[in-house]
Amino acid sequence: MPRVHLLSWLVAASLLAACAGPSPRPAAPASPAASAAGSSAAGSAPAGAEMSGIDVVFLSTMVGHSERTLQIVRLARDRLRDDALRTLAAAIEATEADELSAMRGWLPTAGPGAGTVGHDHAGHGDDTALDRLRAAGDADVDRVLREVLAEHQRAAADLARAQVDVGRNERVRDLARRIERSRTAEVELLQGYAAQISSAPAGRRSS
Repeated sequence: MPRVHLLSWLVAASLLAACAGPSPRPAAPASPAASAAGSSAAGSAPAGAEMSGIDVVFLSTMVGHSERTLQIVRLARDRLRDDALRTLAAAIEATEADELSAMRGWLPTAGPGAGTVGHDHAGHGDDTALDRLRAAGDADVDRVLREVLAEHQRAAADLARAQVDVGRNERVRDLARRIERSRTAEVELLQGYAAQISSAPAGRRSS
């Protein structure tokens, strides 16, 4: 997400915070069954407190971002040549599909106005990025995906980091923490793959 879009999200979140009133009471502790679910985001809506406008804006924005992530990965996955990159792409697809299902389930129960909060794909990896993947030849698709995904996932990490600072609902903030950690790790892996390939002998480079 370009910095201007992140700034726009923070401005919108701040305005909503001013209208949100007192912070909600902390969420009730998760049940043993919920704790056993591990890092999966799927489940019922955040319990213990109604979500604030900040939380709704974050979830709506992240829904759009994850939808675009799946577009990016699915557009390139069958053409990838590097096994490690193919494995990472499959893991990203599975993780974000799970998170997307959870966020879509949370939003309809987020309180008045949640259903009217829209999102688009501006700043989520725009059509230029998808066009780059479509146009990439077989020898270049790995490199283009690494570049596109690294930028896209870095934006998600920035957005999630901001939500941790300003969010109200603790369950949503916990999701944001997981997103920030996972996307940061993915960016590091993508950059690591690029470094390994650039330092490899020319005859051994896959893209």
